[in-house]
Amino acid sequence: MGIVIPTRGDRPELLAAAVAGALDQEYGRRIQVVVVVDGGDDVTGPAEQIADVVAATRGSVRVIPNRGTPGLPGARNTGIDELDTDLVAFCDDDDLWLPGKLAAQVEALAEEPEADFASCSIEVEYGSRRVARLAGVERVTRADLTRSRMVMVHSSTFLFRTAAAYRVDESAPGGQNEDWDLALRAAGRHPIVHVDRPLVRVRWGGSGYATRWADRIAGLEWMLARHADLETDPRGAARIYGQMAFHHAALGHRRDAGRWAWKAFSAHRGEPRAAVALAVATGLVSAHTVLGLLHTRGRGI
Repeated sequence: MGIVIPTRGDRPELLAAAVAGALDQEYGRRIQVVVVVDGGDDVTGPAEQIADVVAATRGSVRVIPNRGTPGLPGARNTGIDELDTDLVAFCDDDDLWLPGKLAAQVEALAEEPEADFASCSIEVEYGSRRVARLAGVERVTRADLTRSRMVMVHSSTFLFRTAAAYRVDESAPGGQNEDWDLALRAAGRHPIVHVDRPLVRVRWGGSGYATRWADRIAGLEWMLARHADLETDPRGAARIYGQMAFHHAALGHRRDAGRWAWKAFSAHRGEPRAAVALAVATGLVSAHTVLGLLHTRGRGI
């Protein structure tokens, strides 16, 4: 079993917890962890940050620099290339695997030999609140992922067979939506096996990912260009158009926000993101306030 944990080395306590959570998993075979440092060839800092954890668990951990495109996709691919295991899993450096995560997913894959990709549900931590996000299903299809991003099919839950040769697309602008793209490709081969229990704690609020508005717009444009079926489901298309409207509104692009909000309403009149985007565009509420309220409920825009 190989586990890839990308990091920039700027969250030492969270990184140490992520490594400990991976090494503490009860799994009958050897676990190899690769920590990939993005942002330079010097890996001394991150290696020192996890030294105590490695010593305490006697785990197998390598710390290497990102040899791919700078950013999260390149770091993940660097980790994949470093491993020679039959299974590979991802965990972000600010997330935490909970006990039983690995065993439950390996068992689920073993019960369905045709499947090569697994996920599990999550527990979103934002401030002092923790909210479980469940899928309500044990199989996730490509149609499911076109109608909804399904936040519980999160990169820190990904586990896949190495023989499937999955790689992260390093052309994703700003590393945005590379995980959704990978999940769509996986589900297109065979439904993703999903363990519908919150076995990964996903920590929101410690990163600026959600507020990189221009990158988020570019990431959605990239997805629409790559996956034409995202616009075939009216509700799924409206969700994306509503997100585009919101991100433009957050940047102060009122005309673009209005255009995308109209597209969202036209695709599905019940799409709430369109109305929220217009409220942000007209100054009734700030984008940061909206995100804060949603995050306390374990949800995003």
